[in-house]
Amino acid sequence: MTTPPSKAGTKGVPRENRRRQMLEAATEEFGTRGYAAASLPAIAARVGVTKTLLHQYLGTKEDLYIACLEPIGDRLLEAIRTATGADGTAPHTPLRVLHSIFSALEGRREAWFVLYDTTLPPGGQAAHRASEYWSAIDRLAADGTAELLHMAGSTDPLDADALKYVWRDLVATLVRWWVKHPEQTPEAMTQRCSRLFAVAATLASGSHRG
Repeated sequence: MTTPPSKAGTKGVPRENRRRQMLEAATEEFGTRGYAAASLPAIAARVGVTKTLLHQYLGTKEDLYIACLEPIGDRLLEAIRTATGADGTAPHTPLRVLHSIFSALEGRREAWFVLYDTTLPPGGQAAHRASEYWSAIDRLAADGTAELLHMAGSTDPLDADALKYVWRDLVATLVRWWVKHPEQTPEAMTQRCSRLFAVAATLASGSHRG
């Protein structure tokens, strides 16, 4: 999924097209290397422009990161809200949410790791903006998992807190695997998750009987 260098830096490219190319290249750079290791010269080289032109269009490295973060953060929030609000929480809701996440990420899978970047400088605007999205997504996840735990007979609030972390790590692991298998569609990934969940339920049931 590496973006080859382009001729975006040549004359005649519409400004909005050039900006879009810069954001696409930056999203891939941040998503694959992380904020700390991402290089503005490397992003500029992906697009075929100078670092100076990149600065002129999108500002500092932090400005550029936020410009990449907000579209994917908004897209994922909307997708998850739609998936969880369609007909209320039910046993199939996790698969519905996963399908919405995969669909939102299709064509930009590494963007998940732009949103959940562990290398962001603490206390900065980038970390603050990312944490706002994390909190919003966590609230949606908490509402859904609390209802599922209630249906399963759990009344321990720590179960819900633990499940929030499990869910986030599960999605990150699935997306990481998905990035390595570009031929897998969102539908195929959802079907695979359904099979994996069924196996996990069988294993858990067998362990409980044992």
